[in-house]
Amino acid sequence: MARTRSSRRRLSAGIAIPATIRTSTRAPLLQVVKTAAAMILAWTVATIFVHGELPIFATIAALLVVQPSVNQSVGRAVERSLGVIVGVVIAYLIGAAFGTNSWIVLLAVVVSVLLAWALKLTPGTANQVPITAMLVLAIGASDPQYAVARIVETVIGAAIGVVINVAVVPPVLTAPARQAVLALGLEISSTLDRLANALMTGHTRAELDALLIEARLLRPMEVKAQTALTAANESLSLNPRQRRHRAFLEHDQELFESLRPLINRTLGMTRAYHDHYDDSLAGEPTIRAIADELHRAAHDLRLLARDPGEAVAEPGTETAGLPVLTAPLTVVTPDPRHWVLIGSLVEDLRRIHVEIAGDDAAAA
Repeated sequence: MARTRSSRRRLSAGIAIPATIRTSTRAPLLQVVKTAAAMILAWTVATIFVHGELPIFATIAALLVVQPSVNQSVGRAVERSLGVIVGVVIAYLIGAAFGTNSWIVLLAVVVSVLLAWALKLTPGTANQVPITAMLVLAIGASDPQYAVARIVETVIGAAIGVVINVAVVPPVLTAPARQAVLALGLEISSTLDRLANALMTGHTRAELDALLIEARLLRPMEVKAQTALTAANESLSLNPRQRRHRAFLEHDQELFESLRPLINRTLGMTRAYHDHYDDSLAGEPTIRAIADELHRAAHDLRLLARDPGEAVAEPGTETAGLPVLTAPLTVVTPDPRHWVLIGSLVEDLRRIHVEIAGDDAAAA
């Protein structure tokens, strides 16, 4: 009995709920209002042009088509319309041949799934085909006029969804992308500052591990920035407001590409310090110079990664008194135990300087 209870506890502990019914964020209220407006308008227009049935297909199409970007709305409209057309045709042909018994509905669903797989349809279209076939047969109408009416109704709803999303403040997602890129740049500079401070003092192994863990947080921030830039670029596709925002997005994309090598350099320096640390390292004459250069690199990076509309820091702020990274670094012959680490740090500093200042500045 005890063993059975223990097994049940282990089984219950191993069961994880893959998703919850709530999300950490919610869609903008404007998006919800636009969706509701599209559904109401689709219902009204479809009622005028298509008679005999409630305009369910038009309303569902409008609901699904209003997406966070115009490009996604157009894609969803095409998927929805194509899926409904194929599903209605399948339902009509099977219904005309075999009637509308319950097993016929199941047959139509199976045929729809297999046909969508054979045609390599997108997931949105592939899901829509069997749903449409099932709804059409379940309602019990398989005559040609009904089939055509459902197609027309769906196209009306999809078109209205796209028009609403384009006409009423089409979504632009460049602001989250800029915030993510600038946050990444500031975090890289903070990581350089933390490494510079760490070089000057002694540390326990736990402190070194914490320093490396903090540096590794740059990777998820890099992924977040890349995802935000992709979403921003998609939000400008087919968007009538894209001309006003395209230049800002290009600036953020270029900044992100210049930051990516710095992530590798920063992580490499932190990892090298973590792996080759010993208590006598802080006494090396070159270590203080490297720490100063790291602070200067962090300063230059904060200047590079600031918002174009942000004013340059005034004297008295955190980084105003720091010189830019231009002074040559003089390396004193290190202890034989440290020359590999110091050489690695110096080379990464050189590359950071080139990547922040540019090849022309480095050559000068």
